[in-house]
Amino acid sequence: MLDKFKPTWMVEAIYQITPEQLKAHGFKAVLTDLDNTLIAWNNPNGTKELIDWLKMMDEAGIPVVVVSNNKASRVAKALENFQLDFVPRAMKPFSVGIKNAQEQLGMPKDEIVMIGDQVMTDIRGASAAGIRSILVQPIVATDGWNTRINRFFERRVMHVLVRKDPEMKWKSGL
Repeated sequence: MLDKFKPTWMVEAIYQITPEQLKAHGFKAVLTDLDNTLIAWNNPNGTKELIDWLKMMDEAGIPVVVVSNNKASRVAKALENFQLDFVPRAMKPFSVGIKNAQEQLGMPKDEIVMIGDQVMTDIRGASAAGIRSILVQPIVATDGWNTRINRFFERRVMHVLVRKDPEMKWKSGL
């Protein structure tokens, strides 16, 4: 039952994922969560590391689409300096936002990967959409009030998943 919360891979940070790694697994596009995956939830300006990563994806021809549960105005403001497409109000853990992003890209599921920092929303949503997923560690250790509830349940789910599968370990790439 908990397998729907199990990520395909666990990578320490989104910035450690390279175009070569993605292409080796057949991925041609990335869907990513916004807060604490791409940017710190409390610092929407991003970092040089983010800018370098986005440039590397762009140069490799790998589109990056943000799939966020936030409202459109919040996502648009956070992404105004990055020229990324996005799907707001994605309703993760349901698949609707991820499927909308897939339609926007016009690619089959097996060419898309979802990257996120939350098992209860990002990974579960990818699973519901039939898309492989990468769980990353949150950029900052704090969360907004609404995410703290998910983190409580996430710790319990991850404890069971790791106990069932000792191969579930943080890595520095795919």
